[in-house]
Amino acid sequence: MQPLVFMGGTFDPVHNGHLRTALELKQWLGVDQVCLIPSGAPVHRDEPGCTPRQRLEMVQQAVQDEPALCADPREIESDAPSYSLLTLQALRRERGADCPIIMTMGMDAYQTLPRWHRWESFLDYAHILVLARPGYEGAEADQQLLNFTRTHQASEVGELLSQPAGRVHIQELTPLGISATQIRQLIAQGQSPRYLLPEPVWHYIQQHKLYGYH
Repeated sequence: MQPLVFMGGTFDPVHNGHLRTALELKQWLGVDQVCLIPSGAPVHRDEPGCTPRQRLEMVQQAVQDEPALCADPREIESDAPSYSLLTLQALRRERGADCPIIMTMGMDAYQTLPRWHRWESFLDYAHILVLARPGYEGAEADQQLLNFTRTHQASEVGELLSQPAGRVHIQELTPLGISATQIRQLIAQGQSPRYLLPEPVWHYIQQHKLYGYH
């Protein structure tokens, strides 16, 4: 059964760093597709710089010509709180008991996991694939997370592809040095963010006058 691999995030806005990472994941794991799931109103951070619907539409614009990537609107179209656990439960119901589901996140997000709603239940429904910058130090500040990682860590990524759920794998990956914060700041300052994000996304920002564009 084809594994389901997805990346969540606010994507505020989606940029080439997100997209290149997703495409490299697709190629590295040998799966057909990687899904981007923009979060609804964020539970863990302040409201982003535009509406959830606009963030979703920018992701849809970004992936429309790339069959290896897709946009999943479920969190933004849901009336429920944007909890990852609810998304994982829904994906498991849809995919059945045997499909490998791989939730991908960066190391920064992973280190905040103990603050997430019922985070220790995530592995009941999916694997967690953590993308770390090369040379990262493995000593998480949170002892609870360190124990969680040690208990569930997979020695190789193949374990995530052959089992439905239950494992954590940390993979070093060199990301493009692009941040959504940097893009928002450039736009607010009247500078161009071109080549940091897909052209259709930049056109969308201009059309809807987002992030202080004028």
